[in-house]
Amino acid sequence: MSEYRVFIDSDIIIDLVAHRAEFAAAAELFGLVERKAVEGFTSPVVLANVEYIISKYSSRAKARKAISSLLQRITVLPMDHSTAQQAIESKFADFEDALQYFTAKRGEVDVIVTRNKKDYLQGKITVLTAREFVDLHESAEQPEV
Repeated sequence: MSEYRVFIDSDIIIDLVAHRAEFAAAAELFGLVERKAVEGFTSPVVLANVEYIISKYSSRAKARKAISSLLQRITVLPMDHSTAQQAIESKFADFEDALQYFTAKRGEVDVIVTRNKKDYLQGKITVLTAREFVDLHESAEQPEV
């Protein structure tokens, strides 16, 4: 059983699939997920974002292959009427960010991993970049001297 339940935002997955600037940290995070050192979660909206961006800049086949691979490694948390109601009534400036936050909250995650930490300032869940999370996880696993 893993120590952390981590919600992975769209930008982190796109970094991984598209080999963008933060690719190394995203790859390390997914390495932790694959080794079951952490549990990875996301939302249907994240999957839709990833499919849209990857299809636009690459191909639909590559996007679908990436989504298929993700579905083997991470769990998609449910969204419903209640999630949308909480999001629309929240103080989040961006409705999509609010949907992600309340999906993560309902899924009882410990950390939201994103490149855009400012998007989640209204929430109470810890928000870290992929690099910050990987570094935190590695430091926690170092034996005390």
